Amino acid sequence: MAKDTKPRRPRAETPKGFRDYFGAEVTERAEMLSTIAGVYRAHGFEALETSAVETVEALGKFLPDVDRPNEGVFAWQDEGGDWLALRYDMTAPLARVAAQFRNDLPSPYRRYTMGPVWRNEKPGPGRFRQFYQCDADTVGAPSVAADAEICGMLSDALEAVGIERGDYIVRVNNRKVLNGVMEVAGVLDPSDPDRFAEERGIVLRAIDKFDKFGEAGVRALMGKGRLDASGDFTKGAGLSDAQADVVMGFMEAKRDTGAATAARLRELVTGSALGAAGVDELEYMAQILEAQGYGPDRIVIDPSVVRGLGYYTGPVFEAELTFEILDEKGRKRSFGSVAGGGRYDDLVKRFTGQEVPATGVSIGVDRLLAALRAKGKIGSAGQGPVVVTVMDRDRMGDYLAMAAELRRAGIRAEVYLGNPKNFGNQLKYADKRQSPVAVILGGDEAARGVVQIKDLVLGAKIAASASVEEWKSQPAQFEVSREEMVAKVQELLARNGAL
Repeated sequence: MAKDTKPRRPRAETPKGFRDYFGAEVTERAEMLSTIAGVYRAHGFEALETSAVETVEALGKFLPDVDRPNEGVFAWQDEGGDWLALRYDMTAPLARVAAQFRNDLPSPYRRYTMGPVWRNEKPGPGRFRQFYQCDADTVGAPSVAADAEICGMLSDALEAVGIERGDYIVRVNNRKVLNGVMEVAGVLDPSDPDRFAEERGIVLRAIDKFDKFGEAGVRALMGKGRLDASGDFTKGAGLSDAQADVVMGFMEAKRDTGAATAARLRELVTGSALGAAGVDELEYMAQILEAQGYGPDRIVIDPSVVRGLGYYTGPVFEAELTFEILDEKGRKRSFGSVAGGGRYDDLVKRFTGQEVPATGVSIGVDRLLAALRAKGKIGSAGQGPVVVTVMDRDRMGDYLAMAAELRRAGIRAEVYLGNPKNFGNQLKYADKRQSPVAVILGGDEAARGVVQIKDLVLGAKIAASASVEEWKSQPAQFEVSREEMVAKVQELLARNGAL
């Protein structure tokens, strides 16, 4: 039997953990990022675009919950023997840039960046191996005034894209306060920072899961460990009940005012100079934020904010959307976090040997887009262009000129370039393109100097549910002079919310 020598065709599918983005999604993302960039530029931040590829050495050991620097990244060895990787986040590339160009960049250096990052992790529902990040950072400013600036700028950015005041809160904590609490609890030795490192890591991750596991689950993780419903066991930090009480006191320290919260935190860190310094920084941040108009309706001190990454050294912050949505099972729940960040004074030191203060925030682009859709703030980007139909191939020049005239008026427009023989197919095409309006010019219309303007949005509504009387009272097609074409199209687009 002869072998099948036919070449195997490649499968038309995206790799596991990746996805494609089409028209409206790409446009909505670009418009949102443009708005955020405008806020960042208004605060004096400059754009930076780094390579998608970094050396594994430059990425360092700052990936969450791993010991090996190349775990969790897409890495390969080039011909020269160097290990390279797709960037895991935007912060490690910034640290490399700050070190590499330290003699050329202003100090402090404020930058923002937007683009895809890649993580070689197990994909799941809504969890992809490539996604967008939108970061803003200040390098070279030791004062927590820089952290306060980042928090205020984040608040401004959320409101600029359509998240109204009252639908979000920026929560601020300080890693020094938490470390002070751990010192008081006996799991941090200032003279030997590596001692109890494993226990502290477990405690940090446990606190970060407080909303998910509740007090009982967090206490279990701080103690012997936690057994979940599936039977999986997670090793605990081995803290005693008394030690766990100290940490839980920190978690429950939030009071009605920032001043009262800070006072309670100061009580908890009694005896820790590091913890006291953290409380001082929180009080100072609250003071200067209040002076700028960022009151507790926008930014609050909240000890429950931990942030999972190990390189944070001072203030940490998180933006949470407080409005409710329905989950996949129809249950109400708060939308949750869309941005987070903090101070990481030790990251650039890896390259220079000198401590370089830095602070920044990262916005979860896909989550913020989902929030804006849930609030009905975006969606019009899905509206397609006006379609100029083709009734006569010999008039193609006229059709292209009409489309150009619409575009000069700021209206998206295109000429149908498929087979024009079946007019119904042209309208089906316009429907698939989600076009709000179609322009029709046949021989009769050309002879009389008029065009037909078809309101496709209204036409679809009439076809779906209108009575004969309603159909007569709400015509979906209009005949206007050639000179009135643009004005009529603008009128219909405005009526349908597509202008």
